[in-house]
Amino acid sequence: MFGALMYASKEIMAVLPNIHLLGMFTMLLTVVYRARALYPIYVYVFINGLICGFAAWWVPYLYIWTILWGVTMLLPRSMTDRAAMVVYPLVCALHGLAFGALYAPWQAIAFGLSWDGMLAWIAAGLPFDAVHALGNLAAGLLILPFSRLLKRLNKAIRI
Repeated sequence: MFGALMYASKEIMAVLPNIHLLGMFTMLLTVVYRARALYPIYVYVFINGLICGFAAWWVPYLYIWTILWGVTMLLPRSMTDRAAMVVYPLVCALHGLAFGALYAPWQAIAFGLSWDGMLAWIAAGLPFDAVHALGNLAAGLLILPFSRLLKRLNKAIRI
């Protein structure tokens, strides 16, 4: 269900360029469910490919969200709420800012870009990545309150 919710949220927010809740959901689910968060993340990736097409643009999705999952897994579980309120949005924003750079190696391989071509591709996308980062920063503010809520709901239904 979370994978489908991730896809639906992306489609609903498609009117806003490069602004979505995917980073927030990836981090939220990782904070709450740890390794099991990979299930909804890859359900989202599969649904995205199924609906939008399994084309060259889709391949980086196989690793881009996993990188954010991995970074989130490395964050201390015992982080104070005060620290989490800062760290979660910042990590989410940095992932948005780095999105083009994370995507670029695949672009270089798939389309035969040189090192300079790949760097030019990254540079050309920086304005879009900056918008992505700002959107992720705002969405990242929801991670801590939603993680508290989700943990309480899980406890109430014994997950």
